[in-house]
Amino acid sequence: MCLREASIVASEGKSGPAVPSAKVADLSVAQRLLVAAFVVVGVWYLAWRPGTFNPEATLFSAVVYGAEVFGFACAMLSLVMCWRLQRRAPLPVPAHATIAVFVPTDNESVDIVRRTLMAAQRMRHAHEVWLLDDGNRLEMHVLAEELGCRYLARTWNRHAKAGNLNNALRHTRAEFIAIFDADHAPAPSFLEETLGFFADDKVAFVQTPQDLYNLDSFQRRPDRSASPAWSEQTLFFRVIQAGKDRLNSALFCGSCAVIRRTALDDIGGFATGSATEDIHTSVKLHKRGWKSVYYSKSLAFGLAPEGAIPFQGRRLRWGQGAMQVWRQEGVVLARGLTLGQRISYLATMVAYFKDWQRAVFFLSPVIVLTTGVMPILALDAEFLARFIPYYLLAFWVSEEVARGYGRTLLAEQYTMMRFAVFMTATFGFVLRKLRLVVTPKSMGEAVAARQTLWPQFLVLGLNAVAIAVGLTLFRKGSGLPVGALIGNLLWASLTLGIAAAGIRLALQTSSSRRREYRFPLPVPLRVQTPRGLSLGLATDISPLGCRIVGAPVSGARGGDELEGELLLPTGPLPVRALVRTVLADSEKATPAGLGCEFRWGLSDGRNQLEMFLFGSDLQWRLNGFEDRVRTPLERVGDHLRGERPSRRRLAGERWSPVLYRRVDSELEAGVGFISAAERDGAARTLVSLGVLPPNGRLFAEEVTPAGPRGVVGRVADEQVLETHAAPIYLYKLTA
Repeated sequence: MCLREASIVASEGKSGPAVPSAKVADLSVAQRLLVAAFVVVGVWYLAWRPGTFNPEATLFSAVVYGAEVFGFACAMLSLVMCWRLQRRAPLPVPAHATIAVFVPTDNESVDIVRRTLMAAQRMRHAHEVWLLDDGNRLEMHVLAEELGCRYLARTWNRHAKAGNLNNALRHTRAEFIAIFDADHAPAPSFLEETLGFFADDKVAFVQTPQDLYNLDSFQRRPDRSASPAWSEQTLFFRVIQAGKDRLNSALFCGSCAVIRRTALDDIGGFATGSATEDIHTSVKLHKRGWKSVYYSKSLAFGLAPEGAIPFQGRRLRWGQGAMQVWRQEGVVLARGLTLGQRISYLATMVAYFKDWQRAVFFLSPVIVLTTGVMPILALDAEFLARFIPYYLLAFWVSEEVARGYGRTLLAEQYTMMRFAVFMTATFGFVLRKLRLVVTPKSMGEAVAARQTLWPQFLVLGLNAVAIAVGLTLFRKGSGLPVGALIGNLLWASLTLGIAAAGIRLALQTSSSRRREYRFPLPVPLRVQTPRGLSLGLATDISPLGCRIVGAPVSGARGGDELEGELLLPTGPLPVRALVRTVLADSEKATPAGLGCEFRWGLSDGRNQLEMFLFGSDLQWRLNGFEDRVRTPLERVGDHLRGERPSRRRLAGERWSPVLYRRVDSELEAGVGFISAAERDGAARTLVSLGVLPPNGRLFAEEVTPAGPRGVVGRVADEQVLETHAAPIYLYKLTA
């Protein structure tokens, strides 16, 4: 059996099953038939289209048709790349492997870097942890000394991040290098699940997803009613990279990866000479015949750009870097790449040119509505009979090939937000250096966002004006025919709506004033009150504070200082919390919660809480958040079978603290929290700080503001939720 097959059929031990799941890895028969229909209809439509050119607007007609052909070509590249997704399961860790962990930093805060370093130190199999400080800051040197990490700084920061990493290579003899950006905290099992792939001597690097923990950022779209936590990068890390992996062309992304030292030596180290050392390094390694592995399980969690300005700045750098790599290394005609790798890299590079196509589509209805000139002879039945099936199939196939991770309408909003910077970046294909426009530091975030989003405001304004002008001309009898008017009004309205939704999100996130992300996690909290110890829950937790709900809320006022213990899986953590706000219950006269600020003494207490919060997928698993929705074909199948998708019960769940004792057990009472009782008597969810006997009877006391309530049931379906602090355990509790 070859190594790749072995990785797929590896036993599902504590490392979990192969990813992606078998359900999404291969397209179903129905999906393949749908793709075939799209290809046939697309060729049929595009071959017929040149005959519809408007002879009075030949250039306009050709530009719109060129945009359509380009879109179809990009779709074909995506189909080849994502036809089947590579599945991988962890393999045993090589014996005696030595691993150095590199954490490069430049200007990140001490808090952000500290969390990443602490998480890196707690990874199993990590031998050396290096803080690579291109900021050459005293506080970073002190932090490394405090945590027991190795510290390295440069006085001349040539070649930016690539130069920083190459400098560190000269100071270690480790066989493998794990790399994490300063804000990416890895899970304890990161190395345990990735190192086994290096049993193949030709594997140069193993890349994992770069998941983002702050669900309130500009890139995230949390929706508690449906419970996905979709991100603008979800499609790339859930589907595209796994498709590239099948073609041995997975990209090294610069973080959340492990790379073989000898592979780096073979190409002279991390690639320099471009703004994106990661994709540049990937191309060099693949051209030299090295293999890559993409393991699509999230094992590190980073901080997403909170607003539109850093989002756009990062995309501009990526686009410019990709163009520089294309110019320097070549893609289609590059020596050393296989056919599959050429297709894969070409799909990556031309993706940055798709925003020129989008600009054509954003502005075409403006031209048509204001001038009355169309890029086709007539919007008649013959045209619609070809146009409508082609574009409906294009949308449908896009959703199916994306396996439910595409979210086309949401993705279009982010396309609107970045189209101008990607268009700018493509000039890097012919220009060696582009000047970056930096927003003045003295400018407010909201004002800066409005100025940065001028292309989006322009698209919105032009389409709004075009709608008004088109209607006015029609009333005067000098505008478009009715059918053409309706079609272009719908087109302009859709563009306007996408622009408005994107701008609204950008302005909302730019006005956020939170200093720290608040994790939507409940943690049992024991508080000292005048009546004695009271058990409640701390929710919406950050290292700076939390919201307290439950029994301890009664009688508390703003300015009170509460003393108690957060009951973490590692044991009680003493805390002092200052009540900043009393949150009212709109339906009752009693307070619904307390907004509190932690008052830390020694840093060790805060460190313990951070190790519980950061570097794990706890908030996703505990809340049932998902970034996948059912595809149209799946929903059609549900409807035909008369099935309704089961509700994700954990999402938006209400919790209460619980004290429990086990039958025939001499152990002291345990502490956890339990989901609210359902009217239909369905199983409840119990989260325990300690392991419970499988299928055992449990007697518990649920603590509610109204008083204690007895709970009896049987526990089953244990799930272990791992954190850097210690694991916690999730069970179903049935009657």
